Amino acid sequence: MSEAVSVRFRGGSKNYDFDPRDFRINIGDELIVQTSQGVEYGICTKGRHEDGRSVALSPVLRHADENDKRVMRRNKAKEREAFDIGEQKIAEHELDMKLIAVYASFDGNKMTFYFTSDDRVDFRSLVRDMAAILHCRIELRQIGVRDEARMTGGIGICGRPFCCAQFLTNFLPVSIKMAKTQNLSLNPSKISGACGRLMCCLKYEQNAYEDAARRLPKLESFVQTPDGPGNVKNIDLLRETIKVSLDADPEHLKTYRRSEIIILRNGKGGRDGIELPERPARYVEKSKKEEPFPSAFEPYGDWDDFNNNDYDETMENADSRNDGDFDLNNLNNLNQEDTRPDDDFYNAGYDEKSEKSAGDMNKPRKGKENRKAARRGYDAGRAGDARQPAGPKQKRDYYDGQKRRNKPWFRTNRRKQRDHNGGRDK
Repeated sequence: MSEAVSVRFRGGSKNYDFDPRDFRINIGDELIVQTSQGVEYGICTKGRHEDGRSVALSPVLRHADENDKRVMRRNKAKEREAFDIGEQKIAEHELDMKLIAVYASFDGNKMTFYFTSDDRVDFRSLVRDMAAILHCRIELRQIGVRDEARMTGGIGICGRPFCCAQFLTNFLPVSIKMAKTQNLSLNPSKISGACGRLMCCLKYEQNAYEDAARRLPKLESFVQTPDGPGNVKNIDLLRETIKVSLDADPEHLKTYRRSEIIILRNGKGGRDGIELPERPARYVEKSKKEEPFPSAFEPYGDWDDFNNNDYDETMENADSRNDGDFDLNNLNNLNQEDTRPDDDFYNAGYDEKSEKSAGDMNKPRKGKENRKAARRGYDAGRAGDARQPAGPKQKRDYYDGQKRRNKPWFRTNRRKQRDHNGGRDK
């Protein structure tokens, strides 16, 4: 088995395999390849992979360089000019055809014109006139409406680009029977694409609908339900639910699952000779127990089993095994001396300022000092170490305090600081 790389040419979504030879090729690389139509320019869409075909592949000539890209830009400019000339000549010859696109070969010796028409067109005189103007070989190809949508591109009714212009390599066979199987509206405007044909996406889920239709009963089937016998009136293939008109209450339809019914007769027909079996059990949906998400502040389970008695026994056992190198009594004394609330550690330097600030706290303050006092979160009449709230929070001054002095913009933004401080330069 030989190796191959997949290359996609512009104007199409189909991939072609080529022999990579000794080149190191990655996805997205721009390549120059040899085709049956001559040298062409393409983009790699799949790296090295095994090719199961026994036919020899056309080789990759080289990676595209700046000169090759310049040739491509020049060819695209020629294509735009050829498109205008083609439309002009079609109008002069009064031909019933619509020009869609023009593609030029990489070497510039050939131009292909794609057009659509309802009937066959005699364009021999048109080809002669365009060849005399463009000085290259001219080829005209008639395409269908689906190929037109692939070349022009666009947005479908789903809001996404056309499948044929994005990833479909071949057009899928689509029939109106698929729309009937999927219980879709048979209105042509709702199931047709921009090309006017049935949408290609009808084929995507057809296998799933066919599988569900084989497992579910047909309309007007005679079934046994937990509430008694009845006839099937409606089927939801996606949810796999069945609406049944019971013999006991034919005016109201009841919905059942597939496991809740027994098919006695699949499809239309009579009931003669059909014995009614026992009613099937109702479907009971299993309740899913939602386990609460553990909180970040919830203690571990081992902590609940731990008590002080176990701790005391553990310390006694350790004391009995003490060999004299380590004194547990000293450890207990050390713990008693060093144990203090965390608030004392953070408020250790607070007592030095409390006496000085207690007398001045009730005095009216101005500007910066008043804002600092509000942020401290305590007042002069505090009791013990408990802090008292200082009222509603005020907006934090960004230019206030020591923070601004370590910023590099402090010296370069003096004007803004003066305006903010009321003209006072600090």
